[in-house]
Amino acid sequence: MHSRYLDIASKIRERIEAGEWEPGSRLPTLNELATEYDANRDTIGRAIALLEAEGYLWAVQGRGIAVRYGTMRPRRPRGDLVKRNEQATGYSFPSASSQEVWVRHGKAVNAVARLDDPRIAKLLGVEPGTEVLRRFRVTGPASEAPFQINISWIHPRVANIVADLDANPAAGEWLYHIERAGHWPINWMELHRARMPSKDEAALLEIPTNLPVLEIVRVGTSGADKKPVEVTEYVVASDRVETVHVLHRDGSAREPWPDGEQGGGSDS
Repeated sequence: MHSRYLDIASKIRERIEAGEWEPGSRLPTLNELATEYDANRDTIGRAIALLEAEGYLWAVQGRGIAVRYGTMRPRRPRGDLVKRNEQATGYSFPSASSQEVWVRHGKAVNAVARLDDPRIAKLLGVEPGTEVLRRFRVTGPASEAPFQINISWIHPRVANIVADLDANPAAGEWLYHIERAGHWPINWMELHRARMPSKDEAALLEIPTNLPVLEIVRVGTSGADKKPVEVTEYVVASDRVETVHVLHRDGSAREPWPDGEQGGGSDS
């Protein structure tokens, strides 16, 4: 016998895909859905749980049931270009979205903290447990739920340069100050990996703890001595971002046929 909750989940899924509820909007309450589908709350709850596991919804305690963005977000290449901001006092780094107005969610923090993560500590060139300047913020497009967690760890040798800056100045402005103090140009590399979120990360991003996140760790090194000055960690819900990479041919990957011959598929 086909379970009733599967039928209800299918109908709600169809309504989401048809655009009846836009990404970020809230669904009716469980009681309202139960009335609409002539079912009990437990059946509706099972249907919602299934759709949450599939990535269509997330249920946030006290905030209701929201439609996830997931693959419904526009696909845009993340790119690899660092751009100077229009005000020429900071940088904009490649992000999962472009041409969007981004805002800060919650309070930004700029304060000294212990760096206990051995991986980040190694990348920054300090011992685990070292107290370093930490910049913390949660950001995302203005019309959406929080998109990413940004945590920057700043090496003690340059921390005094940006310690008194506001926690949320123009994007990348603090890096500009470090460069002006003798570390021009800062050079960056990124490390990408998928992992499971911590409970705190899941709460900040409004996602279930069983949804993987994409972690992007950016390492900035001084142009003066080639040593790290900052490590920034971005954490993004995995169903809201995809990276796109264009592949280029090496010289060894030229056409394999002799000069004068043409390649082509076989008709047979």
